[in-house]
Amino acid sequence: MKVFTAAALSLCALGAITSAAAGQLPAGVSQQQLQQMLLQNPDLVRQRLMSSGLTPDQIRSRLRAAGYPENLLDAYLGGSSGPTASQFGPTELAAIEALGLAPYQPEGSRRLPVDTGLIHRRGDTLAPPSKVYGVDVFQRTSTQFLPLLSGPVPAEYRLGPGDQLVLILTGDVELSYTLPVTREGFILIPQVGQVFVSNLTLDQLRSQLYTRLGRVYSGVRRGPNATTRFDISVANVRANQIYVVGEVTQPGAYQISSLGTVLTALYAAGGVTERANMRRIEVQRLGKAVASLDLYDYLLRGDTRSDIRLETGDVVFVPVHETRVQVSGAVIRPGIYELKAGEQLGDLLAASGGFRADAALQRVTVHRILAAPERGPGRAPRAALDIALAIAPPAPAGDGQGTSYGTAALGAPGIRVPALGLMDGDSVVVDSLPPLSETYYVAIAGRVNKPGRFPWRPGMTLRDLVQLARGPTIGAYLKEAEIARLPQDRSGGQLATTLRVPLDSTYLFERTANGRFVGPPGVQVPASGAAEVPLDPYDNVLIMQEPQFDLQRAVVVSGQVRYPGTYSLRSKDERLADVLKRAGGLTPQAYPEGIRFVRSAENVGRVNMRGERAGESAVAARRRPRLLHQRRRRAGGERRRRPGQRTLCQRRRAHAPQMALRLEQTDARTGLGGVRAVQAARRGDERSRGAGRHRANPVEPRGDRCGISALRAP
Repeated sequence: MKVFTAAALSLCALGAITSAAAGQLPAGVSQQQLQQMLLQNPDLVRQRLMSSGLTPDQIRSRLRAAGYPENLLDAYLGGSSGPTASQFGPTELAAIEALGLAPYQPEGSRRLPVDTGLIHRRGDTLAPPSKVYGVDVFQRTSTQFLPLLSGPVPAEYRLGPGDQLVLILTGDVELSYTLPVTREGFILIPQVGQVFVSNLTLDQLRSQLYTRLGRVYSGVRRGPNATTRFDISVANVRANQIYVVGEVTQPGAYQISSLGTVLTALYAAGGVTERANMRRIEVQRLGKAVASLDLYDYLLRGDTRSDIRLETGDVVFVPVHETRVQVSGAVIRPGIYELKAGEQLGDLLAASGGFRADAALQRVTVHRILAAPERGPGRAPRAALDIALAIAPPAPAGDGQGTSYGTAALGAPGIRVPALGLMDGDSVVVDSLPPLSETYYVAIAGRVNKPGRFPWRPGMTLRDLVQLARGPTIGAYLKEAEIARLPQDRSGGQLATTLRVPLDSTYLFERTANGRFVGPPGVQVPASGAAEVPLDPYDNVLIMQEPQFDLQRAVVVSGQVRYPGTYSLRSKDERLADVLKRAGGLTPQAYPEGIRFVRSAENVGRVNMRGERAGESAVAARRRPRLLHQRRRRAGGERRRRPGQRTLCQRRRAHAPQMALRLEQTDARTGLGGVRAVQAARRGDERSRGAGRHRANPVEPRGDRCGISALRAP
């Protein structure tokens, strides 16, 4: 029965909390009964704190500002096991009410929700980003813009109804008082009486307390001879009710901290709309405009001097925008910007972040909507203005940039931006530089380190182009180069005209400190004297290769030779017999008739010596031992040969061709080379198995290898 009663109370309390969260007290449940339910079910307190949207640090900060221990509710901020009912008492319940998280407030004391600075996800957050600069700052999914609730209040903070002060006396007496400011603006100090504090700063209040406290405590006086000292501070700041109207997402009345500013109110209202005037946001107090906030000062320069603190009853009014201009093209921050009266083209470019590095910086196009009197039948309602950007003269000493606008801030020092006034609806386009394929260029190919296209400039020479290509490579022919140039006459279908120009050794740029070139030998070229060759746009330069130039090529010989290893070919017509001779010849255990070539390049695979394609690795097959061969034939039953029938070895020996292998070179850089097998058969038996079936082609193997295996003892 007790378990059922506890469960019923928990369900009732949960239902009461749910109903009270909507601002209505459940029927048949009084305020005292609801508090009793919370005392008996402290786990519901944890659920209330978790659903409040506040972080544990924010809850501790508010408890400290309200005069409670900051760790009072730590048991309810984390973990799954909650405190017992004996640990939760009226103090904890009062602290929750002080945080504004009470489940229910009477109808007479119901207040607007306190702004937490947290903008929850709205339905329009999936919309594309706004082109109007500054709107997306207020439309993020979650943004905190809370004023600092902990620590001392600013020196210019003015007290008002709802603030809570703490007065501490030390010295002859040790006293501490918590003094709330009444609705009339007074604080009541025991034995002293009422003190009017509304609209006073803390420094002004301290001056009054010296007089009022000195009448009761004789030790309170100014100067070092005082025997009783006091200190007054703000323990908890009040909440001001302000109004945000105009072009904001959610106009209405909001309660924000008395330390909140105009930006705090804008964040609480969900930010401004795309129709808002962000250059002139008005703050009205008692029917008069007391301040005007320019959001561009905050967004572009971080200046918050005009972001004043709000008082109870202030109205933040966001009007509709005035002059707006769009800028696109080669600027850092394209978008739609709002201009004040008197601002010009340079101010717009500065707001957009200035020119990009690839901006043309020659002309700017302004697209403008014509006024109504200028429109007519057959005339376009828009016009395009071509604005030239001139080069500024040298600035005199002490005269800044010497231009109509400080173009150093635009990323283009030395360029004069004209003082052009803009109109509402204008669109400014800043041209960017064309890509390399659409400008004048020259190309170089052949034996250079970095072939490709390079921008052409007037006066460019062949030496400059070779320098951009990082010089010639090994094997470059430095006697002459070929230039293909656009023809002057295309009537005959001619595509290019070629000409040969002389080179010399001065085109070898990699030299030591004393000017000596360090590199492999090559064809003798003139040391100097070649004339400089000017280049025209779209010239194609070819640096040719030296005739018969090639690097060392290698073959690999392995198996039953005296000195197996990797051998470099001495000439292109060197044969296998020459390489085997350099390897010391075959060993006595070698079996020359079983040589096989295996080429891994191009997946050729194994190729035997009967004229098939040569392989990368020549491996000699091992000869089967004669004694083992005879035993197998005896075990299987030896068949009697017919008269005149030859043995298998005799048939192989009769059909085996004499091979003369000519090894082509293997590139030392890539490991590629070639082997050509030329069959010189002793007898032309075309019907023999495999004879002449495949010819060895001059392919490029990755390093030829020849291996000779050993014979086994019979």
